[in-house]
Amino acid sequence: MVQIGQLTVAYASALLRNPAQTYRDIDLAGRTTNADGPALVSLLYEELIQALRVAAWAAERREQATKSERVMRATAILFALEANLDFDKGGDVSATLARLYAGARAQVVRASIGHDGAPFRAVADNLAEIAAAWSQARAA
Repeated sequence: MVQIGQLTVAYASALLRNPAQTYRDIDLAGRTTNADGPALVSLLYEELIQALRVAAWAAERREQATKSERVMRATAILFALEANLDFDKGGDVSATLARLYAGARAQVVRASIGHDGAPFRAVADNLAEIAAAWSQARAA
């Protein structure tokens, strides 16, 4: 009984701290529950692009905590995308994506030092093109 109360308090505390993020986390959890591999990659791209755009916004407004959190999320997603490449089946495409993800990570880390949102947006725009191509390939 105590555990349920503690869980309720923890949930309520998170909700009160940042209701929008709490609802977003719940939505993301719901969308990933039954998603297959290609759908999860699409979600990763979506989350990555969102994180980069928020990092750009936060950098320009000197919101260090938000920028740091979004940079960490973006780099973690880039690592996850790279770690799950299948070089045996993907061949040159996988190698190209690995270089792209590594380059994007390096650009994000460099951008995290300053207050310019443009580098974050540039990476987000490049990845949005790849995400669109991925969505088209899935639809075909």
